Amino acid sequence: MSLPVAARSPPPHIRSRKKWTGNRLTNTPFSAFKPYIMDGAAGNFLGFWSTMVTATFAYLGTELVGVTVGEAQNPRKTIPRAIKLTFFRILIFYVLSVLLVGMVVRYDAKELGFALNAPTGANASPFVVAITLAGINVLPHILNACILIFVFSASNSDLYIASRTLYGLASDGDAPAIFKRTDKRGVPIYALGFSALFALLAFMNVADDSKKVFGYFVNLTTIFGVLTWISILVAHICFVRARKSQGIPNSAMPYVAPLGIYGSYAALGFCILIALTKNFDVFVISLKGRFDYETFITGYIGIPLYLILIFGHKIVTKSKRVTSHDADFYTGKDIIDREEEEFLANQKAKREASGADNKGWFYRNFVSWLF
Repeated sequence: MSLPVAARSPPPHIRSRKKWTGNRLTNTPFSAFKPYIMDGAAGNFLGFWSTMVTATFAYLGTELVGVTVGEAQNPRKTIPRAIKLTFFRILIFYVLSVLLVGMVVRYDAKELGFALNAPTGANASPFVVAITLAGINVLPHILNACILIFVFSASNSDLYIASRTLYGLASDGDAPAIFKRTDKRGVPIYALGFSALFALLAFMNVADDSKKVFGYFVNLTTIFGVLTWISILVAHICFVRARKSQGIPNSAMPYVAPLGIYGSYAALGFCILIALTKNFDVFVISLKGRFDYETFITGYIGIPLYLILIFGHKIVTKSKRVTSHDADFYTGKDIIDREEEEFLANQKAKREASGADNKGWFYRNFVSWLF
């Protein structure tokens, strides 16, 4: 005897995407695209592009591995390895994890803090929401503790990068000389103190909504980060062109970008597009009669400031353009060569003294890349 139509259960593959109401199936918002500002195809595209901008903010920081070159031992070997491992970390911990979370958590889930203007916090993390929806009781608390550690680690590394960058600029004469002063341990205390002052911006939460303040920080960080990548890509393009004009082959380089100069051209075009359209919603909403000047300022103030600093520096220092044939590839190379020889000699002596050439092989090849 068969059950009435209204009492039948839908097939599993339909149950996951449709809502079963008696003998009818109705669509639920489980689409890959959420309309944003507008309806229809235009709204789907605007939602996709808004996500691209947010993703840009999340991926910023991978370039900071280059700042550690000056303090790394044997940089010709360690830095290329760090760059390759960074790619795999991004692929596994960013791309794959976000793909899996997107398959589990709906964009309009009430548990998401920003989805329905609910109170925000670590519990609103999509990863915590995914675990909660899966019915795992203890794991969300463990993940929240991990998020706290990750935030502390990111703050520590960013403070290190900011102070060291400011110290490097001062050492080259491109920043006030006070920032190159160090203590007995070699710590640039004045650069460190100045960098730490920016943490006081967190007190903006006292005067305004935390969600709005977070949006301001995302806007500022994204535009300055994209402009940093534009500078890096332009420098790499000029570097490759100068190297080719002087006949320096790829084999002479410890590391070569997989896509070469053409990958940099494509990335440069994409970064410029992101910089110009990252806050497109300001202009779209303004067509409806409301202009959000706060979002516009925080989203685009970096572009004029960036241009003012570049051309202002060239005017003040009267620096001239360096042609591909005049680019200097060899100043300082002898210092790195000597440091590399000393490092390799010391490592060889330590291995011979301990008699354990293969010690740590498993850790280096199968564990260390995680960290």
